[in-house]
Amino acid sequence: MNNHDLLANTLVYLGAAVMAVPFAKRLGLGSVLGYLIAGIAIGPWGLALIANSLDILHFAEFGVVLLLFLIGLELNPKRLWEMRRPIFGIGTVQVVTTSLIIFIVCSLLGLPWHNALIIAMGLSLSSTAIALQSLKEKNQLSTPTGQSVFSILLFQDIAVIPMLALIPILGSNMEQSSEPLLETLKVIAVIGSIIIGGHFLTRPIFRFIAATHLREIFTAFSLLLVIGIALLMDAVGMSMALGSFLAGVILAESEYRHELEIEIEPFKGLLLGLFFISIGMTIDFGLLLDQPWLIIALVFGLLFIKLAVLIIISRAEKLPASQQGLFAFLLGQGGEFAFILFTTAVAAGALEQQWASLLFVVVALSMMTTPLLLLLNERFIEPRFLHLGGHQPADTIDDPHNPVIIAGFGRFGRTIGRLLHANKIPTTILDHNPDQIEDARRFGYRVYYGDASRLDMLRSAGAEEATLLIITVNDPDMALAITDLAQQHFSQLTILARARGMGAAMEFLKRDVSLFHIEVQESALLLAEDALKQLGYGAFHAKQMAHIFRNHEQMLLQKMYKTDALEKRIHISHMARKELTQILEADEEEQQYLHNHSWGER
Repeated sequence: MNNHDLLANTLVYLGAAVMAVPFAKRLGLGSVLGYLIAGIAIGPWGLALIANSLDILHFAEFGVVLLLFLIGLELNPKRLWEMRRPIFGIGTVQVVTTSLIIFIVCSLLGLPWHNALIIAMGLSLSSTAIALQSLKEKNQLSTPTGQSVFSILLFQDIAVIPMLALIPILGSNMEQSSEPLLETLKVIAVIGSIIIGGHFLTRPIFRFIAATHLREIFTAFSLLLVIGIALLMDAVGMSMALGSFLAGVILAESEYRHELEIEIEPFKGLLLGLFFISIGMTIDFGLLLDQPWLIIALVFGLLFIKLAVLIIISRAEKLPASQQGLFAFLLGQGGEFAFILFTTAVAAGALEQQWASLLFVVVALSMMTTPLLLLLNERFIEPRFLHLGGHQPADTIDDPHNPVIIAGFGRFGRTIGRLLHANKIPTTILDHNPDQIEDARRFGYRVYYGDASRLDMLRSAGAEEATLLIITVNDPDMALAITDLAQQHFSQLTILARARGMGAAMEFLKRDVSLFHIEVQESALLLAEDALKQLGYGAFHAKQMAHIFRNHEQMLLQKMYKTDALEKRIHISHMARKELTQILEADEEEQQYLHNHSWGER
């Protein structure tokens, strides 16, 4: 490929991504499906703008390597040791059970046992890139469900090593090493070198490079480190992704961890996107057209087996009912390592090329179903569990006689709860997010599962006797529904609320709720005060200006609340801006006069 072809192909990749991904995100399909659609569009079965899709796939797999390196940076060795039970517990159960079922099905279909074993191992793996990317987009990686998904994915990456080692033994082109002990020692030596070098050598080098203040050299060394470790692991027949993850774990406690994340993140994002585009390009729609019912049956069969196993695991792990679908759908597809496993098997003579081509299509199509299944779960399945007959039963309230009820215990509600608890004020805390509840309970908070927008839940929480109802739920519509319910049935309650913005604040005013705070206004004003101080304003003067602004915002809110016409509100906003400037200028002149007058008296 000459330079002109390289630039032309780069233009095609970037153009396809820029057009397809925002469109898919706007439709709620997620970025992964957008990249896959882009790959199909520019591939041999679309516009045929790119020919060498397999070469690009091998290059783009490095995006998965960078992803696992960044994940490793978020896990220090102590935390990894704490996760050993879920990693080797549910991870082992998922891989072994899924492999066993697929092996039995393939054997019943008449495949030779060594083919059935390779297919079973490859299809038991899930897509690390899709699952982790989806968890990050949904901000659920730190939740119990996210941690369970991550544990299984990590075990799968570890399991790839013995799977790849087994393939030459099963193949007809068997090239067994005459020195198995020597090969084992090589692996141990490489892993030992990574651990020792990562702990003792990288920090002085990073310190030396940081002292040069050349950001591009820091970036270059960060990439050099990851690529070098990945290739070193690959040279001894181990997973590059596992090697990069190990390197990330070793550097997780380094003072340069955050710098590494910042430098690697853009490359990871681009290469992961390229990986998904190349997956879309490799789908052989010719096979799909020749044998549509066979491929559809295989895709649905794969999804059925994996989802059934995962649902059973999620119940055994006692994940909330509303999260079991998310857990299963995140892991139900085939994975990127299946492509590597099947390609290696063909090269070793352990799997026929026609089977590999068929399996590539099945795995790629299963990966394409994941964003759609997640969308289905988010729109229909999860809300049904939370709000309809299939929802998790609400907790029984131990003491329904507390003076304060808090509805919603996320970051906003938790701050309020901590202050009230510090003042020994009894509170009843409700939340309908199972993961949020689990997280709060880990820190010792007594939080009850329940939907505060339901009358029976408020009654059981003691709303008939309580004095205050503090509404801090994240959903603005739900906050208003709770307000309406409380005002209708519990008139003695004083309602305090969190408003997400000016629109939510006006909705509360319509309901005669005046004790509310706009979510980020106070923290923004405190930051604005600090900005004024840094620009030379005195501390008192800066605080006074923030106070004037706060009062002016309250008056503006009242004015805008009294009209529903958008043009009128825009006019009020423009006039208010001029008015605020005049008020602050007048205050500035007054402060200057008082300053000069006081000096004159002296």
